[in-house]
Amino acid sequence: MTRGEATAHATIFPGDTQTTITWFFNDLMDRAENYDSMELALARAEDIRGVLIRDGWTPADGPV
Repeated sequence: MTRGEATAHATIFPGDTQTTITWFFNDLMDRAENYDSMELALARAEDIRGVLIRDGWTPADGPV
């Protein structure tokens, strides 16, 4: 995602017992969270994406 010169992205690391999602802003890790399933991690990622869109960020694949 972008907002002006700033960039944001998330990375998901699937695991046997936990799935970890990390958020990066301008290539610096902002946070990491662990979830019990991939579905929960993806739901959280969509929640954060929605917050960023409402705050003026644009998805990399174009305007919402």
